Amino acid sequence: MTTPNTIAETMNKAHSHGGGSEKAHPSRADRPTSFELDDIAVPHGREEDWRFTPMRRIERLFEPANYDVGDAPVTVDAPTPVTVETVARDDKRLGTVLAPGDRTAVVAWNGFEQATVVEIPAEAELDAPVRINVANVEGTRAQHLMIRAGAFSKATVILSHADSAQAALNQTVEVETGDSANLTVVSLQEWDDTVLHASNQRLALGRDSKLTHIVVTFGGDLVRLCADTDFRGPGAELTMLGIYFVDGGQHLEHRVFVDHSQPKCFSRVTYKGALQGKDAHSVWIGDCLIREAADGTDTYELNRNLVLTEGAKADSVPNLEIENGEIEGAGHASATGRFDDEQLFYLMSRGVPEHEARRLVVRGFFAELINQIGVPEVVDHLMATVEAELAKSRNN
Repeated sequence: MTTPNTIAETMNKAHSHGGGSEKAHPSRADRPTSFELDDIAVPHGREEDWRFTPMRRIERLFEPANYDVGDAPVTVDAPTPVTVETVARDDKRLGTVLAPGDRTAVVAWNGFEQATVVEIPAEAELDAPVRINVANVEGTRAQHLMIRAGAFSKATVILSHADSAQAALNQTVEVETGDSANLTVVSLQEWDDTVLHASNQRLALGRDSKLTHIVVTFGGDLVRLCADTDFRGPGAELTMLGIYFVDGGQHLEHRVFVDHSQPKCFSRVTYKGALQGKDAHSVWIGDCLIREAADGTDTYELNRNLVLTEGAKADSVPNLEIENGEIEGAGHASATGRFDDEQLFYLMSRGVPEHEARRLVVRGFFAELINQIGVPEVVDHLMATVEAELAKSRNN
């Protein structure tokens, strides 16, 4: 088990991690972004963005020649008055939320044929969530989704990934929240355990908007989900919640970049994960940048990992870069540990069997975060899924 970093030792010194010939980017803001394939090279694994990722398991996504013809399938169930469109690559709405920031992202952008655009009209308040379902993926595919919430609208969108076998998906999700909109986006990764999934989710927040971005990852052989943010006006509020449960042999990687570029904005990032089984590996990278213009910023990021068995490994790296002294607050924390023996002893001393005591501890670990989600059907589903994961551990 790795020892988590609690704070970057230095903001300005580049770290090569053994990559003598690789160009270092000491600031997260300095890393290249581009829509052109040639501008973002195939990584070797020594780069800061890739040093935790098992390259042999993801490298098939790096070259366009490896992809099958046609986009990954998607279906959308949307209540009135939401519009759903299938559009060509040249639609002017596409590519307006930031630019690709790593090799998978730029290959995904250049690889899709058509995009699905889900648009919530201005001032609409939805009584039911929009459901986007990605399933039955075959071969190696690209996909592009865009979710747009108009000004003063209020909505929840649930993006669900499930089933499939031996498939690979390289995906872009653009999310645009208009001024004073209130949008919740839930991304569920519940794949078959043979699936490879890279998802680059780019999030834009308008003036005085509220965006809650929730990531839940339980399935997949290797899942790497990167969420980047673009604050477009003052007064925006961003909440990012993440839950993951890693089984033996799985690699689940989550990367967050909160880029505070506007004044008087607020962000909270909280991710929690549990790991069980040999070679279970989680990676969480939380980058937060407060730029010179972002007066009055209030931000905090937190990652907690609970290791349930021997042979599991959690890497957790929070990074905070501050270019402005006029802020409300900024901080980060990270911890990885095993069961609390005192909690187990307390429960067992009162007649609770050990396996049941462990289940209660894990439920308590996740419950506080799950209850923040605020989408009842998702909350109920997640608690049931956690129970199933714990039952799997007991049976094994």
